Amino acid sequence: MEPPVRPLFTVCEVNSKTIVSAEIPSADLAARPVFYKGVGKIKASYIRAGEADELMSEYEIYSYEAFRKRVRDDLRLVENARLSLLDQNLLDQYLLSFKKERKNLSEHVTDKEIMELMGITIGGIPTLAGVVVFSKYPQAYFPQLYITAVVVPGTEMGDTGSGGERFIANERITGTIPEMLNDAIGFVRRNGRTRTIISEDGKRNDQDEYPMIAVREAVLNALIHRDYSVHTENVPIRIIMYSDRMEIINSGGLYGRISIDSLGKVRPDTRNPTLANVLELLNTTENRYSGIPTIRKEMKAVGLPDPVFAVKRGEFIVEFKNGIAYPGKQQLVSEKTDNSEDRLLEFCRTPRSRKELINFTGLSRFYMMSSLIKPLLESGKLKMTLPDKPKSKNQKYGAS
Repeated sequence: MEPPVRPLFTVCEVNSKTIVSAEIPSADLAARPVFYKGVGKIKASYIRAGEADELMSEYEIYSYEAFRKRVRDDLRLVENARLSLLDQNLLDQYLLSFKKERKNLSEHVTDKEIMELMGITIGGIPTLAGVVVFSKYPQAYFPQLYITAVVVPGTEMGDTGSGGERFIANERITGTIPEMLNDAIGFVRRNGRTRTIISEDGKRNDQDEYPMIAVREAVLNALIHRDYSVHTENVPIRIIMYSDRMEIINSGGLYGRISIDSLGKVRPDTRNPTLANVLELLNTTENRYSGIPTIRKEMKAVGLPDPVFAVKRGEFIVEFKNGIAYPGKQQLVSEKTDNSEDRLLEFCRTPRSRKELINFTGLSRFYMMSSLIKPLLESGKLKMTLPDKPKSKNQKYGAS
């Protein structure tokens, strides 16, 4: 085996029978994966998946080697990129911030030298970090480095809505990292439910389905810490909003020696330090490892379940639950719908359009259709005026 495995053997006797055990210590992270030399690393490296041992993918093997060799994928040269196609206004903003924050260095170097020293360019050629932050359109060079964002009308991918639709909303979010971050937050805000809470003094307080600060940190984490190697550059980040939760998924598992249990508790290794430093000077990120603690704090502040972090075969997953599946939290997401069924049926004694129903309930289209209208249609309490054309813009809903 490579590296050599040195098990600890223990011999004991039980009921006059000799028992031999072998304890195999975990290999140091820098030495992984352990493989059989007679077959080779690619064909003899395995990973435990549930109850099975599965052959590691080339990317999973690469991820160990990248950490061991300190491969800097954010410094990859983008040979066909041109400086003239970088956003000069954004570059000027960055250079101004750099000169303000790093005075001792900026007094002795030119703008071009700053770009070289900070990894935006190498030898006058833009790096991947330079392109994804400053290019006028990064997807011209990396077509799949974008975000897919969808809203699923159910709790599992493949669930369909009342009209047979698989997605309530479906967007491709492109642009630079700051642009994609802002657009992704906007998508979640537009397609999330709004909770209205009436305080004891009668004041109305509207809350987003998920705290936007937590959403921002999770999306930013995916954009900065995803794997940017050639193995994964064709895999976009995914945002999936289900009826009971939201998942944000990016390529690249945990980097370095950190574990899921220690997330937010210890200082992690940084996969893309150049990218993180550039975005820090643009005030996009603090770069102080505060993202995970902030996510946990924001979810707790609004009474939602703790976020779930997981790694599955080279992907990092952040899951936010909206509280619907937790009876103890139900009051936090249902203030707006108390007695909503009776009020809605009374309102629909005269057939109403979707727009009228949205205005009446104050809910998002997705939540209203999936949580109110669909169950009433299935129970027969509501009927469509155009049952043969469920998606018609002229569709109305009336009480039976």
